[in-house]
Amino acid sequence: MCNQNFLEVLLQDQHRSGCPINLTVEVVGDKWSLVVVRDMMFGNRRHFRELLNGSMEGIASNILADRLRRLTAEGVISKADDPSHKQKAIYSLTEKGIELVPVFAMIGAWGSKWLPVTEELSIRAKLLAEGGPPLWEEFMDDLRVTHLGAPPDPNRSGPDVRERLQAAYEAVVARQAGGGRN
Repeated sequence: MCNQNFLEVLLQDQHRSGCPINLTVEVVGDKWSLVVVRDMMFGNRRHFRELLNGSMEGIASNILADRLRRLTAEGVISKADDPSHKQKAIYSLTEKGIELVPVFAMIGAWGSKWLPVTEELSIRAKLLAEGGPPLWEEFMDDLRVTHLGAPPDPNRSGPDVRERLQAAYEAVVARQAGGGRN
């Protein structure tokens, strides 16, 4: 019982409460943390400069550095030296970060339903919602290969989920650029 009281005091010092929703919001609930994880997950952006320059929301470098530190400290992402360049770091989603795929899918579905989204930026959310849990699992497996070095499924062929989502985005952009023709 003494250990339990100690843990409760420690928890209260670090977090506002033990509520799972509150604790999740404390880890990934700010705008920039979600954008960083989104860009790693859907855009395969793994270096500081890619995350800084690749986000349409325009994150400031000091904010990005802070969020990368926080997400690393929380175990959502990891940081390692990039073997291709000794002055660069490469960021990877951890299993904890990869398991946010269903959360992102639901956030995207909710946003697509209730907010003024654009077709090209909501196509990924639409496809994830339509694919449901089986597609989310496939996406998480793909992310494990890319970010954790898991072996790919030898029975799978063709593009992975991220590539298919990107192709759908590019198809919408191309159709819009062509005046809406199919």
